[in-house]
Amino acid sequence: MAPLQNQATLPHALKTPAITKLSNNKRLILASASPRRKEILNTFGLNPEIVPSTFSETLPHSEFPNVYEYPVSTASEKAVEVYERLVLQNPDNPPDLVVGADTIVLTRVTPATSGLHPSLEPEVPPEILEKPGSKADNLRMLLELNGHTCEVVTGITVVYPILTAPGSMDERSIVHFQDNPLSLIESYVDNGEGVDRAGGFAAQGLGGMLIRKIDGDWFNVVGFPAAAFFKFMDILVEEEEDFLSID
Repeated sequence: MAPLQNQATLPHALKTPAITKLSNNKRLILASASPRRKEILNTFGLNPEIVPSTFSETLPHSEFPNVYEYPVSTASEKAVEVYERLVLQNPDNPPDLVVGADTIVLTRVTPATSGLHPSLEPEVPPEILEKPGSKADNLRMLLELNGHTCEVVTGITVVYPILTAPGSMDERSIVHFQDNPLSLIESYVDNGEGVDRAGGFAAQGLGGMLIRKIDGDWFNVVGFPAAAFFKFMDILVEEEEDFLSID
């Protein structure tokens, strides 16, 4: 039987160490149904198979005193579930790399990102905003964010055959909301664009009308921090001798 052919990279991809390894008939999986994440990876020359995770994303927020660990843990659950499922389904063509991601919005910027001394920050931790459950929930989120600064955090986890535990990272960007009139916020909520987005807004869409500026990686706010991800991948190539080397 002829060997299975996988095409994880596209012709325009830069020949970085990690991408070069992926181009060698590796099976790359994105454990997400997000068209935005797929589009971002395509933009930078990756061509993942799309296998959405069945993980229910119900980790209790209260179990994470460090709020940055929440999206990383959710991304890990997604990636591990998909990796294990695909290995069972097709042992002859297991994934070489599964990428999981989860994006949340924090209702305010924490001292870890703002650089302020913790004593200058409120003791109450920021609320974790995921996708709103309804238009009413969407309105509540946007009213809380309106005229203020929030933090978008994406957790990334990669799973591959030689790894005993998932490799993970997170990226953080700061979004400054304009002081928008209630009529504009209600109009946006009524449009429905924000219902399927963390924090209830899409910066790359009509939600951009609500935003004054963004500090940090634009792609992170959209849903996948490309620059940090590729840097992370090249670090793995440098530090893990067998990373993407198993045939």
